[in-house]
Amino acid sequence: MPKISSDEFNHILKEELQWARDMGMRLEQMEAGRAVMRLPYLASSTRPGGTISGPHMMMLADACMYAVVLGLIGKVKLAVTTNFNINFLRKPMQTDLLAEGTIIKLGKRLAVLEVSVLTAEDDELVAHATGTYSIPPSGE
Repeated sequence: MPKISSDEFNHILKEELQWARDMGMRLEQMEAGRAVMRLPYLASSTRPGGTISGPHMMMLADACMYAVVLGLIGKVKLAVTTNFNINFLRKPMQTDLLAEGTIIKLGKRLAVLEVSVLTAEDDELVAHATGTYSIPPSGE
C-alpha cells in the first residue's frame, strides 16, 4: 500500500509543480515501489524531425521517480534528485508517453530507481532512466 494516494500526488503536480501542470502530466497508477505517469502529446514538445524532445522525456522520467519515492516514504516534498542518467533508445513519434518507474533500493537517506519511458500508442520502449533521490532526515 503506497504512503500517498494517486489523488494526493496529482494534487502536488497541479498545485506545486507548475511545469508538470503546464504539460498536463499526471499520475495514472501507484503502488508501493511502482508508479505509472502519462505525459500527453503536445506539439510544443517536438523537436526538428517530429520527435518528442529529450528534455520532455527526462522531465517525465524524473517526475515518475518522485512519485515512486513519495509512494514509499509519504509526503516528504524535499526529497530531491541527486543523480539522473537516461539512455534514449529510439525516436518517439507524436503520441502520449508513459513512464513506468520502480524502486531498485530504498535506504534511510537514498532511493535508487529506474524508469522505462514508452509510447502510449504501441508500448514501444523509447528511453530508460536511472536515478537517485536524496531523502531528508526526519523532521526536515
